[in-house]
Amino acid sequence: MIEIAIFAFAAFLLLILTFWKRKSPAVLRELPALARLQRAIGVSVEDGSRLHVSLGQGGLLNAQGGSALAGLAALRIISERTSVSDKPPVASAGDPLLGLLTQDTLQAGYHAAGVDELYAPTSGRITGLGPFGFAAGAMPITANENISANLLLGHFGVEAGLLTEAAERESVQLIGASDNLAGQSILFASAQDALIGEELFAAGAYIGAGPSHTASLTVQDLLRLIVILALLGGAFLKFAGMI
Repeated sequence: MIEIAIFAFAAFLLLILTFWKRKSPAVLRELPALARLQRAIGVSVEDGSRLHVSLGQGGLLNAQGGSALAGLAALRIISERTSVSDKPPVASAGDPLLGLLTQDTLQAGYHAAGVDELYAPTSGRITGLGPFGFAAGAMPITANENISANLLLGHFGVEAGLLTEAAERESVQLIGASDNLAGQSILFASAQDALIGEELFAAGAYIGAGPSHTASLTVQDLLRLIVILALLGGAFLKFAGMI
């Protein structure tokens, strides 16, 4: 019951703040990794190279669903902005449902740009099932398809080390984030630009996915503040002997 109440409260905040953000421009703190992503999107269009967006091997119907949706939101904007490039982006996933959604998301980006005829279903791929099967299938994309930047957004475990090694071997820029502690530690140590913690869910807002994504960052901050106040209040009441 408590979980439902928290979810309803967060949804109400998100709805209110989304309408407010439509009228008020967002002011976001600088994240170097996402600033580099913005530049990488522009460079890929100018020099005719590709972006590789990998969403990991987490599913949508479990605890990893949030990171997968964050990756899809970023993919949607990237596909729209680079759809007219000579070499549009390619997406990889290690889950069947997520792989199908990468194709649908890419197609939506092409449709928004008004170039439906340029969409190729093969640009969204299921590269393998299981952590290492997925990584083994995604590694050749970096080497063989003129990739200028790899964006890893989703659920990655220790198999992220294979993807970072493939990017380093080809001198390809790597920007990464994972909801898994092991994957996050590997990306932090290996990637030129790593997103930490909830910064994974900020990618959409920073590249212009819409006011709802910007509002979600404010909701995160408000919920975090409420938790901190609750902890401090509980500690004070315990210290005062009231509980």
